[in-house]
Amino acid sequence: MELRPFGRLGRISALTLGGGGIGGVWGGTDRAEAVATVHAALDAGITMLDLAPSYGTGFESEVAVADALRGQTSDVMITSKVQLPDDDGRDFAARIRGSLHASLTRLERDHLDVLVLHTQFRRSGTVLPGTIDPAGYRDEIVPEFLRLQEEGRIRAWGITAVGDPAPILEAFATAPRPDTAQIVVNALDQNGDLWIHGDTVRPDNAALVRTAADAGVAVTAIRVVAAGSLTDALDRTVPDDHPAAVDFARAAPFRALAASLGESPAGLAYRYALSVPGVASVILGVKNRTELAECLAAEARGPLAPDELKAVTALTD
Repeated sequence: MELRPFGRLGRISALTLGGGGIGGVWGGTDRAEAVATVHAALDAGITMLDLAPSYGTGFESEVAVADALRGQTSDVMITSKVQLPDDDGRDFAARIRGSLHASLTRLERDHLDVLVLHTQFRRSGTVLPGTIDPAGYRDEIVPEFLRLQEEGRIRAWGITAVGDPAPILEAFATAPRPDTAQIVVNALDQNGDLWIHGDTVRPDNAALVRTAADAGVAVTAIRVVAAGSLTDALDRTVPDDHPAAVDFARAAPFRALAASLGESPAGLAYRYALSVPGVASVILGVKNRTELAECLAAEARGPLAPDELKAVTALTD
């Protein structure tokens, strides 16, 4: 598998196994299949696992990864997350340390390679439940991440760069910058149910990728199949007005294009994300070995040819 630069942490595989799928967030799976999927990913050359305490239905992805790695010698990098909406209180340092301690306990490790702030920013002077203000990030959260780095509890830190673009761009422009950022990258630029900011200006995700990369912030691509909307069929039942269902209906031309190119929709979506300049690694939301194999095959086919890329981008022109 191709290896790509990942900032000061060296190089990582072009694909990263995400914890949402193996944790049952994107349709049903079980612990044994989750463990087997981790083993298959490592055997295929994947060098990073992207987890979170919230990725789990019946068992946490962190627990499945601990099962998979127990007794094995592996230099795989582990990413996990912390959620810090300020409507839950502002004791950020204690919440960060508590969440990190719980993740490390589940993972049976003494440090994380990357700890990601998994909370959306809101614009200064606004109120939005479930988000965080830029001042809290800058004045309280970043200093705590840096302390944990100095203590050796984390090697690097990052942000989930989803939401109002103004504070995200400020985070990329202002030192100390995050080491990495998770950014929505998919062929139709669909944010789906991640967009909670109403009528405020929506982000240009391609511009976010470029800005992050130019600032030396390593980008990992998320929502590559748009929560299942860029696949053959949604793998879970949602109401017709759910963002994933709406996006799935809008993606009919994408599925037709994939068929004309002899690709599965998911395969085309992954190859598109792998073709975007500035993306260090594409995070997979797969829940089993069958879905993983489809992604591995897409990566092996390589980035899209110029005419294929032009056909995909034309869908949003």
